Amino acid sequence: MNDRSAARKFDYVIVGAGSAGCVLANRLTEEPGRSVLLLEFGGHDRSPFIQMPTALSIPMNSPRYNWGFESEPEAHLDGRRMNCPRGKVLGGTSSINGMVYARGHACDFDEWEALGAQGWAYKDCLPYFRKAETCDYGGDEYRGSEGPLHTCNGNGMANPLYQAFIDAGREAGYPGTSDYNGRQQEGFGRMDMTVRGGVRCSAANAYLKPIGQRRNLTVTTGALCHRVIMDGKRAVAVEYEVNGTRRIAGAGREVILAAGAIGSPHLLQLSGIGPGEALAAAGIAPVHGLPGVGANLTDHLEVYFQFECRQPITLNGHLSPLAKFLIGARWYLTKSGLGGTNHFESCAFIRSRAGLKWPDIQYHFLPAAMRYDGRAAFDGHGFQVHVGPNKPQARGHIMATSPGPRDKPEIRFNYLDNDADRNSFRACIRLTREIIGQPAFDAYRGAEIQPGAEIVTDEGIDAWVRANVESAYHPSCTCRIGADNDPMAVLDPGCRVRGVTGLRVVDASIFPAIPNGNLNAPTIMAAEKAADLILGRTPLPTSNAEVHIDPDWQTRQRPGDPVRIWSDHGMTRV
Repeated sequence: MNDRSAARKFDYVIVGAGSAGCVLANRLTEEPGRSVLLLEFGGHDRSPFIQMPTALSIPMNSPRYNWGFESEPEAHLDGRRMNCPRGKVLGGTSSINGMVYARGHACDFDEWEALGAQGWAYKDCLPYFRKAETCDYGGDEYRGSEGPLHTCNGNGMANPLYQAFIDAGREAGYPGTSDYNGRQQEGFGRMDMTVRGGVRCSAANAYLKPIGQRRNLTVTTGALCHRVIMDGKRAVAVEYEVNGTRRIAGAGREVILAAGAIGSPHLLQLSGIGPGEALAAAGIAPVHGLPGVGANLTDHLEVYFQFECRQPITLNGHLSPLAKFLIGARWYLTKSGLGGTNHFESCAFIRSRAGLKWPDIQYHFLPAAMRYDGRAAFDGHGFQVHVGPNKPQARGHIMATSPGPRDKPEIRFNYLDNDADRNSFRACIRLTREIIGQPAFDAYRGAEIQPGAEIVTDEGIDAWVRANVESAYHPSCTCRIGADNDPMAVLDPGCRVRGVTGLRVVDASIFPAIPNGNLNAPTIMAAEKAADLILGRTPLPTSNAEVHIDPDWQTRQRPGDPVRIWSDHGMTRV
């Protein structure tokens, strides 16, 4: 995989070696007759802080591995600028993320098809989730057993707090689920992570490194892409820069942008493809008008619900320099212990109210009270649960500010700009308190650290959320697939940029709507499916696997609630 790209022409030029780009590089080079150039601005991923799952906060907060994007001041978050980490390294964001493996609900993908992504329903996508995965628990009609991406449960919920969280959910009237990535997402259960043998299973580790000797693959790191070069309405090459030297790589078949939900729309705009007036205002000559490029930006927000723990069993007891050294030494020698997990080993997906067909709230449970930068939230033992609504209505945009590829785009999420999203967070706070208040936590639960027991009114909750909510780092939907009659659709269902030839986008930007879960798994699935589309292969056979939907979803918020029906006299319990 040496750099042989100068003044050369390839069949395919892929921009971005992240979750999608690594998959595409692997699948498009399976036959030796096709040549592929993979361009990545970041460098290698050999750092032990990338490979050791427990060290996830280090690469996530390092400018060496993180583009360091941040939003414009968010009007409904007290004017705060929100961090938006994106991977700048082989493996992209899959090399700096939290490694949670969550596919989303089956109804999310049926929603995609309803929004114009023909052929992207759950029955079409499930076979590609299975193709990508090797699940530690074994394969079935939902889970894969022969794919490059390995998934597991870390240390098997050895800490009793994980099970306490699951038990508390059941005591609160919610169901348990044996596999939220399988038949039933809704409920409380174990959480999966992309870890293999105690090592981060990034897209680079899963898809790129095993094919390092393929002669038809060229990987160039340190490559800053300037633009896609167009010949009329056809993409023919990519202009990029390495160590200050400009280069052009020709694409005999296609250019494929896999630079992520921020990078891909920005690069389209730098190439003159996007909303014409906004491009002109940024000093970019419009080449092809597509008003949806950079629009529809969607993200997940979350808050940390934190409690003191009455027993000294949490990770807060392992944060001293000596304890960290011992964890790291054990991991280095054996790839085991606390170093070999992301510590998110139990979770839940619930509905915030009756009338919702599938869950809209997600929980990540952590047996520690700490922040994403790895620092303790307070002195003593504690635990926390990350919670947030996963189907937000807020929509923002990405927009180039100049023709320069080094000038970061304007990023505006418009978080919490509507009553529905604010109401969802109120439900998150109240439902979480009820869950943690169950008997399963009586032996562990101490005082509420945050939000604090005094935060009870709508106004108090709203103010606390505005000041404390954080991004879950799931930007998406900025080059969305849509129907032919949708003026804001950027791509057709084949991931082709509308109105031009030889140009596709494959990453989380293509999602028509954000899924109910973390985004790495669906991004890898989408790239697996897109590879077949690019190569003109027959799609994998569709799945008829059953999906669980609460039969009383219209009338109750959880199975433990009484069914309620409307009559002329109001709501009646049955």
